[in-house]
This record gives sequence, structure tokens and C-alpha cells, in this order.
Amino acid sequence: MAAWTWRFEKSDGTQVEPAVPVEEFSTQGDAESWIGENWKALLEGGADQVRLLEDGTEVYGPMSLHADES
Repeated sequence: MAAWTWRFEKSDGTQVEPAVPVEEFSTQGDAESWIGENWKALLEGGADQVRLLEDGTEVYGPMSLHADES
């Protein structure tokens, strides 16, 4: 079974420890739901962006955690 995880980074791509407990997910949808619920706490804890990984392989990213300031 695939393991979906997030990598948490500063805006320059440096990996940081997340401000909330890290989880592994069995589906991409579960991982995306979780980030939707936790992005504010992650941002406040020092992460600027995330990358979604499936079994350690990047699926997409970086995705900014900052609200669109337009």
C-alpha cells in the first residue's frame, strides 16, 4: 500500500520540522484533506510550503501555505 506524506519547507526549500504531529496517509485525498485542516498551524509553526510525496517520490510541490495576497 502506498504511503502518502508531506515534506515541510521554508520558502528556500530548506526542510523544517512541522508544528503539528506528522502523519502518513493511505490515500492522496486523505493527505490533501489533512493539509487543508492543518495549514494554518503549519504556517504559524514556521513552514512556508509543502511537497506531497508518495512512497518518498514527489507528486507535486512546492505548494505555498501563505494565503493569496492579491
